[in-house]
Amino acid sequence: MFETNFSLLPYNTFHMDVRAEYFARFGSVENLRELLDAFHQGSAGNAGQRMVLGGGSNVLFTGNLPGLVLKNEIRGIQWDGEDNDYVYLKAGAGESWHGFVMHCLNHDLAGVENLALIPGNVGASPMQNIGAYGVEVRDVFHALDAVDWETGEIHSFGLSDCAFGYRESVFKQQYRNRFIITSVTYRLLKKPQFHIAYGAIQHELEKMQVKDLTIQAVARAVMNIRQSKLPDPAVIGNAGSFFKNPEIDKDTFDRLKSKFPDMVGYPVSGDRIKLAAGWLIEHSGPEPGKSWKGYRLGDAGCHEKQALVLVNYGHASGTEIRDLSLRISGSVKDTFGVDLQPEVNII
Repeated sequence: MFETNFSLLPYNTFHMDVRAEYFARFGSVENLRELLDAFHQGSAGNAGQRMVLGGGSNVLFTGNLPGLVLKNEIRGIQWDGEDNDYVYLKAGAGESWHGFVMHCLNHDLAGVENLALIPGNVGASPMQNIGAYGVEVRDVFHALDAVDWETGEIHSFGLSDCAFGYRESVFKQQYRNRFIITSVTYRLLKKPQFHIAYGAIQHELEKMQVKDLTIQAVARAVMNIRQSKLPDPAVIGNAGSFFKNPEIDKDTFDRLKSKFPDMVGYPVSGDRIKLAAGWLIEHSGPEPGKSWKGYRLGDAGCHEKQALVLVNYGHASGTEIRDLSLRISGSVKDTFGVDLQPEVNII
């Protein structure tokens, strides 16, 4: 039932050839429960570490895993009701996130067009509260089902239960490694509410000569932008944005802005300002006068077009990528006095 000494090379976008002591896939809740029963009763149940892999697009492995890795392959997208304003779609946690976005676009259902081309699977979307270009998953989230690692019982979670924050949820904090998300239900708009003021979307739409705004046009603009500046994980190992955009108070921002007039910041709640982590990284460096952007040491590097993305050019180890991230965050701290936190899960 469990494979042993299993290579996870095909299952993480950093292309780390690490091995799981025990590995198995599941394609249904029933299958998952069978695996959990076997896990608790057999030798795998004594293993220290356990985790669930979806698309492997937000994880950096720094070594072999002495424990159990389960691969979520629950698929399917189904109609789950509607009202005057919304259609509710329930998707298996093993579905590709971008595939789900395309399904919504093909059925003229709005709300996720700004989240096109984000790598990973549906199950990670509420766990990470993924977001891009002014939209987050919590904006379209309705509910999810998850199985308890210990008991095999199914629990349902609504919006308020998930404690969503910036790239955060209760599943990364209080319930970390307690639940396995099996399906997510989203609330999609019948009539779109466009979000095109963030980033370069408006400019890209003008470049595309879009006359009549549609969710399909917004998604295409987002995909064009992402493809122009983010490396394809199939070609160059990466996990997208490695760091979160940090938040500071307005007084601190004003002081920094007086010293660094080009610093990028966006007002959020209260007196908080969200900084662009990519800008901070680009304007600090491994030594005076040099930027981290485009920096490379062996096969570990900082991407030449987007400083927020750390990359594996071939045979970098997870430890080398992690160590580079620590050097970068330390440099940003020294230069700006701002702490960078990883968005990627380092294991």
